[in-house]
Amino acid sequence: MTLRDLSQQFASEGRIEAIILRPAHGEPAVIVDEARAEQGRGLLGDRRANVVRSGRQSSKRELTLFQAEHLPIVADWCGLAELEPSRLRRNLVVSGLNLIGMRSPFPDVMLEWAVGEEVIIQVTGPCDPCSKMAAELGVGSYNALRGHCGMTARILSGGLIRVGDRVRLNAIQHVEGRRLG
Repeated sequence: MTLRDLSQQFASEGRIEAIILRPAHGEPAVIVDEARAEQGRGLLGDRRANVVRSGRQSSKRELTLFQAEHLPIVADWCGLAELEPSRLRRNLVVSGLNLIGMRSPFPDVMLEWAVGEEVIIQVTGPCDPCSKMAAELGVGSYNALRGHCGMTARILSGGLIRVGDRVRLNAIQHVEGRRLG
């Protein structure tokens, strides 16, 4: 097996553990049971979905994802007894899959992921911590979150996402003319 083959295999499916919307700048994030994902916008009810992108291609950051298994680790590194996912202000908390592995390391290969029955996403890159998150979680949290702050994604096909939905590899697309090496 080649590294290309290995990077396209997953031992299990993931699961949506929480859905978080940030209604407006400076307002507290809210946890919901379901949300509608819309291509080119993000999750309806989230402040990013309200941004008008006239004439632009969809953003690589329509959704943000956080690894559920990292919650207790990051809490410990921040000196917290526990960490409520809404404090991280990421849209989807996913368990069961390594989020970094959901993005192909090869520029000519795109992994498409099904979330629930309708939504298709592509993980686009890391979602780095910011000063707002550091202010929320306290001293040392910026460094605690580096490399563990989640991933960004674009919505390829919209629909309803619910807590408990499966997250699974849907398709592997080979992008012509982008192969390097």
